[in-house]
Amino acid sequence: MSINLDTIVRTHNPAHTTSLDSDQRIRATARLDQIVAFPRNADIVSSHPRVRKTVLGSDRASQTRRAPGGRRLRRASWITGTSLAAAGVAAALVLGNIVGPAGWRGGADAAAASTLNDAAAAAIKTSDPTVGQGQFLEVATHAAYASVTVTPDGTPATFLASQDSQLYIPKDSSQTWTWIRDARVPVQTFGAESEKAAAADPPFPAERVLLQSGAFYGPANLTSASLAALPTDPAQLLNYIYRTTLGQGVSPDGMALTWIADTLRSGLVPAGIRATMYRSAALIPGVTLTQGTANLDGRTGVAIGRDETDGIRQEIIIDPNTGLVIGERQMLLKALDGLPAGAAMGWTAVTTTVVASVPSGASK
Repeated sequence: MSINLDTIVRTHNPAHTTSLDSDQRIRATARLDQIVAFPRNADIVSSHPRVRKTVLGSDRASQTRRAPGGRRLRRASWITGTSLAAAGVAAALVLGNIVGPAGWRGGADAAAASTLNDAAAAAIKTSDPTVGQGQFLEVATHAAYASVTVTPDGTPATFLASQDSQLYIPKDSSQTWTWIRDARVPVQTFGAESEKAAAADPPFPAERVLLQSGAFYGPANLTSASLAALPTDPAQLLNYIYRTTLGQGVSPDGMALTWIADTLRSGLVPAGIRATMYRSAALIPGVTLTQGTANLDGRTGVAIGRDETDGIRQEIIIDPNTGLVIGERQMLLKALDGLPAGAAMGWTAVTTTVVASVPSGASK
């Protein structure tokens, strides 16, 4: 997408009538990077209308603003001088969802971008399961996550424990959903101490949870309505994700990919929105094709991921032929808490199908 910086600045600050010079253009891009890299700056701009007004060219007297709850926020130094236009560009993009950080700083490497865009094209051609009257969409999750204990000498001992479940969603998603969670059991250990920790792990029994509209353990964030309300343009969706996850995770880009992975693994994302998410992931800097043939829960796909500075790589496993999500996993780039480098510290595989009824009992 081609962006005319001069037009954006004049739109949001009519007093600025001259074109941006090369230095200001560099500042505009750099300031946008600052917003992405330092969530506090973006929080100042996006959460406070008076500061937004300041950034866009007026009310420059005060150097600080007070956030809700009394937290003092120091205004970023780039709000003064010749960088005002640059700040106006950055704020306009972030606040107006015109372009925002997406696409300004590069994107996924060529192999990953090609795979994601091909998967997006395939997803559009793949039909989603159709739930008829009296039927349910079953979202079956087979997962394992790290459980860490500390030995008497202070050494961490880690094992993977299952987190399997089946979610049953009625045709009318505003009705009662059923979530059957299987008993948790150790599924993988890493040495003698890990085996001891797994053997001593207290049991977590199976449970059956019934709740209206799928509001399990909190608000029902993922509904057909909330998914349908997401931006349909890949860059605008990525901007939305950056704002939604502001201040979370190790990095804004890593957290954006994690948000996409978490949303896709729900099994609730329809084909069109799934395709947009793939294309949004292709715009995230640092995303690479990490494994051309990835096996997860007996299924084969392609792994797309991003390395983080904490030594963990978030991956999404996709079937490139159908555009379906096989699952997601977190891979260790270095040894951590008794797990060796290259081990998966957590993974989730998801399948969806239509069923005629919900099984009785606490476990399927």
